[in-house]
Parts: sequence; structure tokens; C-alpha cells
Amino acid sequence: MSVASLLRSAMRVVNRHVAAHLVHQRALSGADAINALRPFYFAVHPDFFGQHPREREVNENSLKRLNGYLENLQKPGTRSVQPTKLTFYVREIKEKEDIQKDVLPPGFRSVSFTLQTKDVLTTVMDVLKSCSLSTEHMKGLKASSESPKSQQPVAGHGNPFYRPIKWDKSYYSFTGFRDPEQELKQAKKVEPTLSLWLRNHEKEATKKQNASVPRREELKRLKKELCQKFALEDIRWQRSWGVTHRCCQLQSLSRLSQQNPEAVLNLRGHTIIFTDQSGMNASGHVMLGTMDVHHQWTKLFVSLPSYCSLLQQTEWLKERISHVLGGIQVINIERLGPVQPIEEHCSILNTFHKRLLARRLALHPRSLQGLAMTLENDRSSPSLHEMGHFVIPATCEPSRLQTFLQSMAWEARQRIKHRNQLQKEEEEVLLHCLEALALRNLSKEPSVRHNQMIPCCRRLLEERFPLMEGLRVEVSHFYSVMQDGDLCIPWDWQG
Repeated sequence: MSVASLLRSAMRVVNRHVAAHLVHQRALSGADAINALRPFYFAVHPDFFGQHPREREVNENSLKRLNGYLENLQKPGTRSVQPTKLTFYVREIKEKEDIQKDVLPPGFRSVSFTLQTKDVLTTVMDVLKSCSLSTEHMKGLKASSESPKSQQPVAGHGNPFYRPIKWDKSYYSFTGFRDPEQELKQAKKVEPTLSLWLRNHEKEATKKQNASVPRREELKRLKKELCQKFALEDIRWQRSWGVTHRCCQLQSLSRLSQQNPEAVLNLRGHTIIFTDQSGMNASGHVMLGTMDVHHQWTKLFVSLPSYCSLLQQTEWLKERISHVLGGIQVINIERLGPVQPIEEHCSILNTFHKRLLARRLALHPRSLQGLAMTLENDRSSPSLHEMGHFVIPATCEPSRLQTFLQSMAWEARQRIKHRNQLQKEEEEVLLHCLEALALRNLSKEPSVRHNQMIPCCRRLLEERFPLMEGLRVEVSHFYSVMQDGDLCIPWDWQG
């Protein structure tokens, strides 16, 4: 047998072992998901639908829902995600038979599908397949969702690809395999620079923003009027709905208050959140489902005293848990995805409290003061979040919990200190950026981290784009001009 044959045989054996290792150990991170979905984003991005406003708006709203779905799946201790139906208008990049040519504009096709997945990888695959897009670049990852979460490695901040072995470039040349790092670099090159993108879209953003001014004033007036009339703490929205949509929701609540003023009196002192379902969330905020009718809202208002009793019970349980666990505070973090109803939150607290009472723990009353924890119903082991709070399963064995909390308390305090420093630094650089660039507003999506927002703002200060003056800018993960003129730019925009 020749040397070349022996080498090829050895490489086949190595490839089988490496493939098996990667399949079982690789975790699909957020960066992986974004890059895996690039063909999809290229086919549905709203920027390509400038001449078709209805299709553009549908894609904008569906992209927001998809991003929220993916972000919720990536959060530690994610509960089961509610099925989400999405509709996209997909550009026909390749020449195909136009089945819907009598209904849709030339070159578009409508795709509707429902996501019922439990991990990021399966979600990405479902989206690509539903839109009839290639999944060739996903080979070698299809089994990663089957590997236990406890065995999945965490991708580093600077390296979205988990690879236990960094192969030399000659390996990819010899085998013909794709180099994922090289593909990422090439994908970045395809993205437009921020200056070029601004030149192409600044006029559109300015026009939409100017047109939205009366609607923004109306929204501000309605919100202030309702908050004063019913002594509300605040009115919020879980999703990034447009100004017109928000105005319609407030007008609907205003009409209901005129039709049934007595029922609305129970709202006094509460915060209202417009979301996908009606009820009360774990923080005690009143949720109004945007798809519900007035009858369902009225029924909720009448039931608010019962919800408030349940909220008082949850507060009592949190106090008792804090007393047993050395002063640690039980908190609830509002999520981008499906919210946690107060009934579920109270049940989790009650289960956890009973487990603690069954064992007498030896924790100093103030040893964990200043720390925080969240309770999750579907986790098997406790963990420490990068932001410094503990994520604890409701069924965690008390003695194991005590050991974990005591051993990680110092690290938790360090992470909280680092988080506070980053938060302060972000607030300062954001304010400086807002003033120096003469922006109308500067914000970020909740999924953009502090260590992403800070360098983004610093680079904006260095470049100083005159075309951004007077605009509303939101730092996100992709480029887009929203329906009300808000300018979305990726945090890692190309200079």
C-alpha cells in the first residue's frame, strides 16, 4: 500500500473520531445560530422588501418573534416554550417555478410554519427546512441537541465555535471540509459597512421617523392620561410593537374603561404589560393579552383581588426562604419569551420552601446578604449566572444547595461587582454617544450584552457618522429600518 493510501486511510479514521466527538460535544451558541441562519436572513431581511411595505412589515414582526424565541431557548433554566407561528415572505434567490405568481409579487413566496422546538439547533434546522433553504452547512451538528446539557461546553466570548482541536488550514484543504472560522470571516465581508448602509437608508429612516411624530405624541398622551386616570405605576410592552400598534392597544383599554368603569378600578397601583396572554406575572404586573377581547380583560380585572392575595403569599414565601438561606434574595427576571404566571411562580416557591423546611441548614443569618437567586422548575443542578445571580432548581437537595451557595458566594459577589461596573460604564458611554452624535434616541435590544454595547458606542464616537444625527438608533444584531423610522444596527457593525 502506498504512503498516500495509508495517509488517506488514517485520515478517514481520524475524521470519524473527530466527527463523533464534535457531534456529542459541540453546543450551538447564539453566534452559531446567527451564522447558521445567514441564508435565511438573506432571503427574508426587510431591507430587500422596500417596494413592498406589507410584506416588509410581516417579515419585521416575524423576525422579532423568531429572535425572541431563540433568545428564550438560550437562557439558563428555560421552561417549555409556547408554540410560535411565523409567516415570512421569502425571496426566490434561485430560479424556481412561481407557484403563487398570481397572488404574490414576482420573486416572493409566502411561508408559514409553527415552531415547537426545545433547543436552538432544532429551531435553526426547522426554519431553514420550512423555507426550503439548504442545510448543508449544518452537517455535523444535527445530533448536538441530543447530548446532555451538562456535557455541552460553553462557547467563549471571542470564539463562537467550540472546537477542542484547532486544525491547521492544510487539514481543510486536504479533506475538503469547510473551515467554520473562514466561513464566518467571509460572511462578515459580505455585510455592508455602516457608512454605506447609512447612505442607502438614512433618507428612508428620516422620512418614516418624521411621519411617526404625531403617532408618538398621541402614544405619549394616551399613556399619561391612562396612568393618571387609574393611578397606574406604569404601562409597558413585552414586545417591540410599532407606535401605531401600541396606540391601538391603549385606545382599546380606554374604550373598555368607558364601557365598564367599575371593573377598571381594580387596576389602581398596578403596572400593566401588553403581552401574549392575560393574567398576572411573577413580578405582580397585570398582563393584558393583545389577542384577547374586552370580555376577557374585564374578567381579569374582576379577579385581580384574588391575584393580589396570591402575590402576597409569594412575597411571604420569599421572605421565609431568604431567612433560611442566609439573607439571599429570591428575584424574578422578566424574560423576552413566555412570561411566568403568578400561579406557577407561587407553586415553585411553595415546593422549594417545603424542601428547605424538611432539612435544618447551618447558614449564618446574614452570610448571603446582598446576593440573589432565581428558582427554576426544570433544572437538575444549581448554577451561577454570568451576571452574578444563582439559578437554583426548585427540587434541589438542601444540603447540596448549602454547599454550592457557600462555595460560590465569593465568585457571585465578584460577578455582581463586575456587572455593576459594566452597567455604569455602559450608561456613561451611551449618554456621551447620545449627546456627541446628536441622536434623537439611543437604545439597545435586551439580548445585547454590556460588553457588546460598550465597544459599539465607543466605535460610533470614533467614527462620527453625520448621517445619524437626529435619528433614533437601536443597537441590535442586524441592519433594519423599522416601520416608525427607528434605525437598527448590529452591535458588531463593520467600519
